[in-house]
Amino acid sequence: MLELVKQNIHMNRWKNRVETQITLDDDFIVPDTMNDMAEVILDAGELQLEPVKIQNERAIVRGKLDFHVLYRKEEGGLQTLGGLIPFEENVNVPGLEDKNYVSVTWQLEDLNTEMINSRKLSVKAIIMLEVKAEELFDTEAAEDVRCNPAEGKAAPNMELLKDKVDVAAIALRRKDTYRLKDVITLSGNKPAIDRILWTEMRLSGVSTRPLDSQIHLEGTLMIFIAYEGEGESTTLQWLEESLPFSGEIEMQGAVEEMIPTISVRLVHKGLEEKPDYDGEMREVEVDAVMELDVRLYEERELEFLSDLYATNYELKIDADEAVFDRILMKNTGKCKLAQKVPISGHRRVLQVCHSTGTVKLDDTYVEEDALVLDGVLEVRVLYLTDDDREPVQVHTELLPFHYEAEVPGIQKDSIWYLEPGFEQLTAVMTGGDNVEIKAVVSLDLLVLQPVKQNVIRQVELEPLDEKRMQQMPGIVGYLVQEGDNLWDIAKRFRTTGNTILEMNGKTSGMIVPGDSLILLKEIPEA
Repeated sequence: MLELVKQNIHMNRWKNRVETQITLDDDFIVPDTMNDMAEVILDAGELQLEPVKIQNERAIVRGKLDFHVLYRKEEGGLQTLGGLIPFEENVNVPGLEDKNYVSVTWQLEDLNTEMINSRKLSVKAIIMLEVKAEELFDTEAAEDVRCNPAEGKAAPNMELLKDKVDVAAIALRRKDTYRLKDVITLSGNKPAIDRILWTEMRLSGVSTRPLDSQIHLEGTLMIFIAYEGEGESTTLQWLEESLPFSGEIEMQGAVEEMIPTISVRLVHKGLEEKPDYDGEMREVEVDAVMELDVRLYEERELEFLSDLYATNYELKIDADEAVFDRILMKNTGKCKLAQKVPISGHRRVLQVCHSTGTVKLDDTYVEEDALVLDGVLEVRVLYLTDDDREPVQVHTELLPFHYEAEVPGIQKDSIWYLEPGFEQLTAVMTGGDNVEIKAVVSLDLLVLQPVKQNVIRQVELEPLDEKRMQQMPGIVGYLVQEGDNLWDIAKRFRTTGNTILEMNGKTSGMIVPGDSLILLKEIPEA
């Protein structure tokens, strides 16, 4: 009786990914407690998603579009209006099962906020949803064989052929959160806060790495706040703050040598003004929650049985094809952008207040030994004008980028995980109404290559065909042909590689076409 010694390789695979576009359209009435609108200056929106539900190969995606607009009041000054637009989308994902790991990413393709009249606002949005179904599974590969002969039977004279392949096993797949709380204090030359008009919070320069039983996380939280100061009826006040952070998250099973692909996104952005010791609104409490979507891979050399035979038994072999992943590349690419742009309009630019951006990928495709990425960095510049009636305006600019990541061996069927971001964004006036925008687009990339291998699933011993063995000559002269190797010749003639080498006075297993070999048949034990 033969028993295969097997090892399990924990793998993950994209089972399916589906993109769908949804359109949201709603009208909002300005509350009676707020002033009439004269002009919409700035808008922003982001999705709040509920946990995805799976039902009959469908992913049910529910959530809300949380939007805000900054508008100019008819009598002067600024005010903020916000609202929520709920939605539900049933996305067909063929092959989706309850046990699959489902994730949803979104991109706000377009947000259009227009005044219908001074008391009514039209909000239209186009959102791209990508639903990904990920399957976690174990692949078995036989690495050895144990022989337990039946009583009175000869032990099989086994010959084993082993092969090696580098594989990347998924060692850990998990989500967790990291919370950052801090307090920002206004500088002495800034007036106290009367009312916050606009806030933005984003991550910059985030890096992660596994430690033993932990994940290390560091980066910078970028904060912008525009507000009305106490006693300042028309002048816009603002502050920008960079909060560096560094910390560890407990992650059982993590090992420092593992290879990470970890996405980090803000799921809660809390900013609230607080009184200081003197009772003045000069402090802002920051409460940010980041969600980490963690994949940790473990590289290992897998040795497995690729073939076997016995000289004194027939073997019934059940073989199958298995697919393993091999890491081609793990790297973070940087793409520098710089462009001078004119800010057109009838108002003169006095000062740039703030700039923010969004990375949008248009296309990703494979070329020879390279992954090519094309996209844009959409930058919005908030600036002050010389018009007291319209003191604040926004200019939007698209900065295209093209990046080629060198990935030797990449193929059309390669799998990649890509996390785009940006850092070091600046917008500086250069004279007149021209602004120079500089930024660095970061592209965190992991590329895996599926590798197909034949693996042995099961082996059974069967009695030797004695009649056929008797018909085989005891000794044979053989001329090596093109494509022959020592293993195949030995298996075909019921002998062993070592016997062939000894009989022919060879010290290595190298044979070449045209070699003459003497082959001696092994005599099975009774």
